[in-house]
Amino acid sequence: MPNMDPKRHEMPTQPADVRARNFYEVALGYDEATAIAEAERCLNCKNMPCVSGCPVNIHIPEFIAKIKAGEFEEAYQIISKTSSLPAVCGRVCPQENQCEKYCVRGIKGESVGIGRLERFVADWHNEHSGAICLNVEKNGHRVAVVGSGPSGLTCAGDLAKKGYEVTVFEALHAAGGVLVYGIPEFRLPKVIVQKEVDNLIAMGVEVKTNVVIGKTLTVDELFDMGYEAVYIGSGAGLPNFMGIPGESLKGVYSANEFLTRSNLMKAYRHDPTTPIMKGGRVAVVGGGNVAMDAARSALRLGAEKVYIVYRRSMEELPARREEVEHAVEEGIEFMLLTNPTEILGFEDPENKRDARNGFVVGMKCIKMELGEPDERGRRSPIAIEGSELVLDVDAVIMSIGTSPNPLIKMTTEGLETNKRGGIIVEEGSGATTREGVFAGGDAVTGAATVISAMGAGKTAAAAIDKYLSK
Repeated sequence: MPNMDPKRHEMPTQPADVRARNFYEVALGYDEATAIAEAERCLNCKNMPCVSGCPVNIHIPEFIAKIKAGEFEEAYQIISKTSSLPAVCGRVCPQENQCEKYCVRGIKGESVGIGRLERFVADWHNEHSGAICLNVEKNGHRVAVVGSGPSGLTCAGDLAKKGYEVTVFEALHAAGGVLVYGIPEFRLPKVIVQKEVDNLIAMGVEVKTNVVIGKTLTVDELFDMGYEAVYIGSGAGLPNFMGIPGESLKGVYSANEFLTRSNLMKAYRHDPTTPIMKGGRVAVVGGGNVAMDAARSALRLGAEKVYIVYRRSMEELPARREEVEHAVEEGIEFMLLTNPTEILGFEDPENKRDARNGFVVGMKCIKMELGEPDERGRRSPIAIEGSELVLDVDAVIMSIGTSPNPLIKMTTEGLETNKRGGIIVEEGSGATTREGVFAGGDAVTGAATVISAMGAGKTAAAAIDKYLSK
């Protein structure tokens, strides 16, 4: 009989006052007994509504049944049939809006902790098993994958399992894409990402770093090198700004730059070689998951005070509830219904050679109110006259979205993009307007979730296999 407790088992975490000043993982994970107890809450529904909410269609009731039986490795094997990055997805996917949203247990209580169980299984496997050894006969076809984020890694893994010779080209010096440069250590330890990359290499995938497609090599040159198809999973790394006065001052970062310096360049260490703003008072503009990551990272880097400045209310805040709750527990202040209008600075006469010789000393803001809902039900913020205020800050981090980098489009003939810079693809295949070129993930949609990017990688891998099997 299933356990009918309406509440899921709590995820143990570091105490807020401790974790706010270190970069160790916040969530500590289930132990075996807790994982089995949580798995026993699953009703093993015949129609499996949870699976329909998973972009990569993990066989959720099946892997949970194996946990109930204490067969943890068998549970991992079930997950890995459809997911290339279970240890990652168990940590950063918004399960509450996907698989767990459709869990029957959520109707009269809390849904089964599917993401927490996935994380447990993946961690158990990584602790008790070695690298994957894939004995698949090569089929003689070569495919190039641009970008080593979740979309590229998934596409590469699925193609390797089918016998393709796959090379992944990564612009940065470490593989992992946004998993390495964007998501902080306290949410996703980088040893876990490296483990997933190592598994792909063990499967025969070649990874080449420090190669910028569109500059070091072009897509045309990849075809000249003998690759028969190209998958573009280059993400959306071009930051957006508000266009307000003062955004060029020192101490103003895009969230991408700030997180890349902290995560990839290890600025959080005691002896970093990469400069970054530490200490003082920091304002993060935006309300998504990236804004939460930037704010919580700034706190751990030594900020005295961190503000989240968001122009809508808490109900409209797009970040995961869990991340918002953690931020509040750690002492980050939310300035809601507030919008920046100007970043203030002062000049440094000793630094005449630098055109950007101003330093942040504050940020002008105006209070907002929400208007009537539009046709989508979204209420637009409206400025309240006479409500201006000045926030005393030493640094500002802009986290208002990103766009795909135009470099590949600019150097690839026949590759069409939409007005937002996303590569135009055929639905259900990822095929672009250029013969033999496929694309997916944030390079197509703009910034989205890890699991949706993985789903696009799986779709494209199947389409590439069909294309090259003609």
